[in-house]
Order: sequence, then C-alpha cells, then structure tokens
Amino acid sequence: MKKIIAVLSIAVITSLACPALLSAEEENEQTVQLSDLPAAVQTTIKDKAGTDAIEKIEKKMEDGEIVYEAVVNRNGEEWGIEVNEQGKFLKEYEESKEKEDEGENY
Repeated sequence: MKKIIAVLSIAVITSLACPALLSAEEENEQTVQLSDLPAAVQTTIKDKAGTDAIEKIEKKMEDGEIVYEAVVNRNGEEWGIEVNEQGKFLKEYEESKEKEDEGENY
C-alpha cells in the first residue's frame, strides 16, 4: 500500500510540474525583429520564407546554443523555420503538428 501511495504521489507531482517546465522553456523565448538579426540569419530566413509572410521571430536557447525561429504563414498554415546564429538552416516544420507532437492541443 505504501508503494502505491508513493507511486501515485510521484505521478501527481510530475504531472503538476510538466506545465511549469514548458512555461519556463517558453519564457526563455524572446521576440526579436528581423532587422536586429545577424546578416547570415536574415538571409537564411528570407530564403526559406520566400514570399510567405513572416509573422514573428523568436530568439531562444536550445541545447546551449542560440536558435532563431521564424514563424511564417504558408497558405494559411503556420510554419516554423529554425536557424542557428551563424545562419545555418536547422529545420522547418508545421507549427500545429509540432504542438501536437509536444502534447499541446490548442
């Protein structure tokens, strides 16, 4: 019985802590302007966005490195484009699918 209570206690504490961890990660993001980015980052984002409207750009830390994420509107869908601070393209993904994969249902 004591083991069951301990396991349930850990499960409850973990489930309560997870949203706090996600919020802390989101707080690490800082909205920035395209004109404030290094030239190489601007070039890569513009290349990848093409004619799609850039809705916002965020600067964040991932695995100890600065990453810029541009959110673009592509045919009514939000897409994320990630670039490192040297302007190297990292990845592109559909925002709604990324949120689903992380368990965020909006």
